[in-house]
Amino acid sequence: MVAVAVIGAAGGIGQPLSLLLKLTPGISRLSLYDIVNMPGVATDISHINTNSSVEFYVGQSQLSNALRGINIVVISAGVARKPGMTRNDLFSINASIVRELIEAVADTCPKALIAIVTNPLNSTVPIAAHVLKSKNCYNPKRLFGITTLDSIRASRFVRDTHGIDAMELHVPVVGGHSGNTIVPLLSMATPQVKLSQKEMEDLVQRIQYGGDEVVKAKDGEGSATLSMAYAGARFTSSLVQAVGGAQVMESAFVPLAADPQGAHQIRRLGANSLDFFAVPIELGKTGTLRIVPLDAEPNMLELKAIDIAARTLKDNIAQGIKYMDSNQPLH
Repeated sequence: MVAVAVIGAAGGIGQPLSLLLKLTPGISRLSLYDIVNMPGVATDISHINTNSSVEFYVGQSQLSNALRGINIVVISAGVARKPGMTRNDLFSINASIVRELIEAVADTCPKALIAIVTNPLNSTVPIAAHVLKSKNCYNPKRLFGITTLDSIRASRFVRDTHGIDAMELHVPVVGGHSGNTIVPLLSMATPQVKLSQKEMEDLVQRIQYGGDEVVKAKDGEGSATLSMAYAGARFTSSLVQAVGGAQVMESAFVPLAADPQGAHQIRRLGANSLDFFAVPIELGKTGTLRIVPLDAEPNMLELKAIDIAARTLKDNIAQGIKYMDSNQPLH
């Protein structure tokens, strides 16, 4: 059985994520951590009649206890995006939070699989990698940025226009996890969907900026929390299955060093020398087993989108690395 820690469990994403993980088969122990409000959240969740145990930990002094003996760490801590908030605004707050949490992971459970929700993901995952390298416990196969929501939105939005069963539809999404770095490969949807260029362009725009749609609808009261919690739970469930011995297909924003040979295709298609990119992966007990090759060549619209995504990602990744280079480790 598998022990999972949710870091940021009392937040807007963390609470529904923890609830969904309490319902997830294969989890034997659920360790919930945040800096406030944990007793009530954890006690409430602990009453659900599934077999996993629930523990809670509050505050920095209890963080190492929350991580002890953990197989999978899911990090959802940090502030959510609000109307008018730029990517840099978000980065300036969440970068230090992710750095501190990853340092604790490295010190307490260095072999755990690490799945990051905290945005801006295109920069927080490189920060995590940098911290793990500085702690001499970096394994690119064990680090993931959860981009599952982009695939979920792609399936749902195609269903909205074409009436296809969203649960049966799979749309590969590559690139990153914000705006024009999100590249849905609609031409490779399975089952195949016939789309005009205008339909494809409209769908790509909506998938890329689906987060803005939620922020606007919530009118200043938050961002995508429920759908992100569902996406986080789905990805974590895949990790749980993989740790249990299954081989599972997912997509995630990962270090391409996790499978240098498998990364050749996406590099050729436009990722070039980037160290991180969202790609389809096969998961196993040790994390990423391989980068799964795309079934076909992207069309011209998609190739252009990959090129645009790569140029933006280069800056996003560099921002994370620059932050780490200018900030000494906390411990």
